[in-house]
Amino acid sequence: MKGFVFHGPGESAWEEVPDPDIREATDAIVRVDLTTICGTDLHILGGDVPEVRPGTVLGHEAVGEVVETGRDVLTVQPGDRVLISCITACGRCGYCREQAYGQCRGGGGWILGHLIDGTQAEYVRVPFADLSVHALLGGLDSRAAVLLADIFPTAYEVGVLNGHVRPGDTVAVVGAGPIGLAAIATARFFAPERILAVDLAPSRLEAAKRLGADALADAREGPEQLVADLTDGLGADVVVEAVGVPESFELCTRMVRPGGHVANIGVHGKPATLHLEDLWIKDVTITTGLVDTYSTPTLLRMAAAGQLPTAALVTHIFPLDHMEEAYDVFGRAADTGALKVVLGGEQHEVVAVREA
Repeated sequence: MKGFVFHGPGESAWEEVPDPDIREATDAIVRVDLTTICGTDLHILGGDVPEVRPGTVLGHEAVGEVVETGRDVLTVQPGDRVLISCITACGRCGYCREQAYGQCRGGGGWILGHLIDGTQAEYVRVPFADLSVHALLGGLDSRAAVLLADIFPTAYEVGVLNGHVRPGDTVAVVGAGPIGLAAIATARFFAPERILAVDLAPSRLEAAKRLGADALADAREGPEQLVADLTDGLGADVVVEAVGVPESFELCTRMVRPGGHVANIGVHGKPATLHLEDLWIKDVTITTGLVDTYSTPTLLRMAAAGQLPTAALVTHIFPLDHMEEAYDVFGRAADTGALKVVLGGEQHEVVAVREA
């Protein structure tokens, strides 16, 4: 089969790789129908995630069909259409028993496309399949479902829930890429008074407006002053960092009110300065975290009921073997307008979905 292989910072290729096989009784082999490219994959290619070894197939989001299972897999069987979670869970360790699957100590956590071969391939081996894949029942579109592998659970759990968004809050989301847009969409569950989106790209700010942002700000034009104007000088109740660079994190800490929350989602490859000399007296709470995906079943039900705008984030669709072209488009999002890039399905030409 073929897969997209990381060969070191700045080096990758769509090439022949060994077919996956069952190694443990809890494994499943899934034929990949749709996969995506994540901002974290760009961080890997940039050398920001040194744990990823050269030779690893990238990717941690997919929808596909189970083709084989180990003898201990009970919840899915060959022929089932499934969502592959970005997080793998053993189900037995202390963290898994608390639904903190991202911190699994039994061989799970974020391993796909990180510590083992991932989903940007024709087939993928998924360990601990009973807790790491979700059967897709009914008519949920694969394009909508694949964004529930990572983007929406991450935004919801690490951004909205960790940030303690409440009714009447002012929420600022710094970064209107896929994660930031999903944070805007899921923050609306809690009826905030207003949501401010901050980004550099006008196309992403327009997407934020369509997904529910009430105010927009160019990151180069002093968005902290706009927040101050909207909140009588206090600052935002919750600020979500969805970029992963020092400047965006430090901007978030300047925008939050006393007693507020900064929820960091972005993957950081460089140190950021934490200005405790300013923050300690403000009672600011800063949270970080890897998604646990405990919310995935709930979000799947909401998507199936038409209550989540998941497919609205998909702007480009490519055949699976156009992986290198898709990475180029996604990596130049400011020029291409790319939000979420999906690969796979029956199409035989590149399609740009501009109305998303």
